[in-house]
Amino acid sequence: MQPEDNVLPWYKEFWPWFIIGMLSFSVVLGLSLLTISIRNADSLVVDNYYDAGKGINTSLERERLADLLEIGGVLSLDSKIGQVEFVLNGNSRPQHLVLNLISPTQPERDRRIVLQPVSADTYRGLLEEDIQGRRFVEILGTENAEDWRLFEEHTLVSQQPITLGE
Repeated sequence: MQPEDNVLPWYKEFWPWFIIGMLSFSVVLGLSLLTISIRNADSLVVDNYYDAGKGINTSLERERLADLLEIGGVLSLDSKIGQVEFVLNGNSRPQHLVLNLISPTQPERDRRIVLQPVSADTYRGLLEEDIQGRRFVEILGTENAEDWRLFEEHTLVSQQPITLGE
């Protein structure tokens, strides 16, 4: 056998560079995904499960108090005039109510609105932006130094009333 004179050195061949390219691409992609995962941490994960469990028990006590007081009402969001109105039914007339509109997956879209009384059973607050879509609706009030809470999930649509607690 005679040696072949047309043998190219390895760095001039296609296949070594193809394999090196695939490995390099894998490393760059892996580092990119690692960077993305570190910068955008999952905010839905709870670090302290014990405190979260105590909070759940507190929430259940507040909801039981709302049931005992037979609290309910109708919530209206009007984005045209920038107003939230809640007509309260039941055996409680707190000095003010707190309305929390909680996004299930995006905490930056959560909104908190303080509702002030305008009549015996009507509370109003300012709506700074149009809020639509799926939300957890939470209304908090105080009766005789005890907090009560209405908490339900609804799909919000402007100028469409929502019935809570009934």
